[in-house]
Amino acid sequence: MHNLITNQFYGVADVDKFSKGVSSAIDAVAGSPGIFAGDNLFTFGRNLSFLSDPEFVLAVAKNKPDAIETSISWRTHVLTWAARTAANLEGDFVEAGCYKGYSARVICDYLGFADLPKRYFLYDVFEHDDSMPHHAMPEHSRDLYSQVVARFADVPHAVITKGFLPASLSEASPEKICFMHIDMNNAAAEVGVLEALYPRVVKGGIIILDDYGWSCYRQQKQAEDQWFSRFGIKVLELPTGQGMVIKP
Repeated sequence: MHNLITNQFYGVADVDKFSKGVSSAIDAVAGSPGIFAGDNLFTFGRNLSFLSDPEFVLAVAKNKPDAIETSISWRTHVLTWAARTAANLEGDFVEAGCYKGYSARVICDYLGFADLPKRYFLYDVFEHDDSMPHHAMPEHSRDLYSQVVARFADVPHAVITKGFLPASLSEASPEKICFMHIDMNNAAAEVGVLEALYPRVVKGGIIILDDYGWSCYRQQKQAEDQWFSRFGIKVLELPTGQGMVIKP
């Protein structure tokens, strides 16, 4: 049985005190396998089955994750599970807010997406300035779009669109969707994507909302709860901070 222990935690006022506390807690359960520490999660006595899944481990390793990408392995596993489940349905894949393309590329490698009769639509602004409503990420730049295009050069059905959502959907978008990952850190944009694309999600299609369970993005949760309530749907909040909806 495996452990995954990182020091990637967010919103910590006293990093040194917090780190010592986590280390002390790990020492206290050292006899218990299945420790996960990072991404604002600390658990022990778990199976952590994804760390024993050779296809998942290989797909992650192939993409040379940095410290943050390593710490979100549980989140990434949720995405690969959802993508594999949805791959049996009619429709294409969507990632709204792909940033560097890490999670989408792991999904592609995990599923052998290049051999699937599906397209993968990826959207992002890819850069940032103070006039834009989303917050900056470390690798936002004028070069990021071309870097992501290169990252998916061997995935012939990847469609990568630069621009603000939901407006950029007019440039390229699928008619039917079986899997959609939304990660834009922006309530209005995320609801705009749901408004435009949810009608195209097939029955049984899976939607993952990356920021749904994070208190710092509570505005997104509230907006999405209100939006889904129109259909009598409650979003499932996962311990990873993600939200999940399976379209009825």
